[in-house]
Parts: sequence; C-alpha cells; structure tokens
Amino acid sequence: MIRTIDDSISVAPQIAPADLAAIKAAGFVAIVNNRPDDEQDGQPAGDAIRAVAEATGLGYTAIPITLAGFSLPQVQAMAAVLAEAQGPVLAFCRSGTRSCNLWALAAASRGEHPAVLIEKAAEAGYDLTPIRPLLDQLRASA
Repeated sequence: MIRTIDDSISVAPQIAPADLAAIKAAGFVAIVNNRPDDEQDGQPAGDAIRAVAEATGLGYTAIPITLAGFSLPQVQAMAAVLAEAQGPVLAFCRSGTRSCNLWALAAASRGEHPAVLIEKAAEAGYDLTPIRPLLDQLRASA
C-alpha cells in the first residue's frame, strides 16, 4: 500500500519487480530501496528490483537502513535523490516506516521545519515524534 507524504515522496512496504510497471504508470520517476538484502526470507533481491526498475525507465537507488539506525551519509544520499528527482519518488522498506523516517531526516537536513514534517508523516500514518530531537538537530545545522 503506497502512502503519499507529499507531491515529491511516497513510501511503501516491500515492493516486487512485478509492481514496477504500475509504479511507473502511477507517475513515479524513481525508487529508493531502504531494505538491506536478506532482511527477511522471500524478500526480492535489490538487484532484481533495480534491473526491472531501470528497464521500466525508473531511477533506482539503494540506501539500506539496518537495525543500527540512520547515518549522516544515508541522510545525505536520500536528500540527493530527492533533490535530483524530476518527479515523485517512491521509497520502500519492510513497512514504510524507515523510508518515512529517512525522508524526514533528509528534509530536515535541507532546512524544512520538523513540525511540518511530523504533520505530513502523521497524515500518512507515521509517527515521527521519537526522532523529533534528531530532526531539530539536522534543521539547526542546515
């Protein structure tokens, strides 16, 4: 189930290569994979998704987020993808939560206000309040 956060980003749980034609038809221009390979049995490999995404004309970036949490290079990579995209981006992970969190961290690092990010995420069904201090810190250093 794809959840729209705003016009530039939507998030989703795990997608499959077979989903990419419909994702492209829905207007997305790029995919961000926030899942490490082999996180769960039966999960499609990132390279399989990449191959079909590229054949479909979608950009593809892997920014895997593990249980270790978020790093500044990951936040910067997500910010770069969003800045360079020429249309809406779909980020996915197991449930969509890591993708939503990474989007918010990237947006805060570009100076967006945490309260606005928290509201957008809440409208999509995600709670960013646990990472509010980090959002504030990233915005302050933007």
